[in-house]
Amino acid sequence: MHPAPSVILFSTLSGLGFGFLAFLGWGAVQPSGWGAFFLWGLGYGLAVAGLMASTFHLGNPKNALKAFSQWRTSWLSREAWASVATLVLLAPAALAGIFGLGLPAVVGQVGGALALLTVGTTAMIYAQIRAVPRWHHWLTPVMFLAFALAGGAMLSDQTWAPMALLALGAVLLAVWRVGDGAFAKAGESLGTATGLGGLGVPSVLDPAHTAGSYLKREMIFVVGRKHAAKLRRIALALAALAPALVLLLPLGPWAIALAAVLHLAGALAARWLFFAEAEHVVGLYYGARG
Repeated sequence: MHPAPSVILFSTLSGLGFGFLAFLGWGAVQPSGWGAFFLWGLGYGLAVAGLMASTFHLGNPKNALKAFSQWRTSWLSREAWASVATLVLLAPAALAGIFGLGLPAVVGQVGGALALLTVGTTAMIYAQIRAVPRWHHWLTPVMFLAFALAGGAMLSDQTWAPMALLALGAVLLAVWRVGDGAFAKAGESLGTATGLGGLGVPSVLDPAHTAGSYLKREMIFVVGRKHAAKLRRIALALAALAPALVLLLPLGPWAIALAAVLHLAGALAARWLFFAEAEHVVGLYYGARG
């Protein structure tokens, strides 16, 4: 599928932001004063920046408000509600840390759980799409949550953050391995795409139309195997291995900053591949795999 920059930024930044907010809400790090202002501001900034980026993928950004109306059937709508609920519920916890106010810990704990729930709803937007076999399995939400937890642990300076990053690397390897065979395992073909499989093996004589279309622009994208393999190595090294190593160096706060920059670069590469390698079954109708 077409790897739109807005969706890549949305899913990457919001995942990191909500992951960090979860750790702040749980009290894994308890800053005060200006330190709290900076850390809570970083979490909110990443989460909100990601959510704002998602609106640029809409044909009309004003339609973003309509996302809240379909919560019964749409994971996108559930994500919208979950994200707003998280940001609102964690606001008192942030203010309490900044101004030294007393606040029951349960407020932050519930807000932290909602932050991870938000990441889960984001993942389900993609995992529930049967027409994209590479996404349609349980490892997709595991990957999104692994990014959020590893990123949050890293930014909150948890001692086990390097292990969380290495676990994220293992999840990435599993996602790629399962995803590579998902399309073939789904048994999709030009026959199933056109409904003509019962008559024999159909082939494409002429394209469905000569002009471009939304389907061809958004649902069909081909990335070369060599480029994909190279980007996988880059994503694995930057998102997981390098930041895990950096966190073990005696660099103090600079280790977290450097690890965060490396991790974010790797996460962006991994998320670009997440979309670029995904094959929508509509490509079969046009005689294209991609």
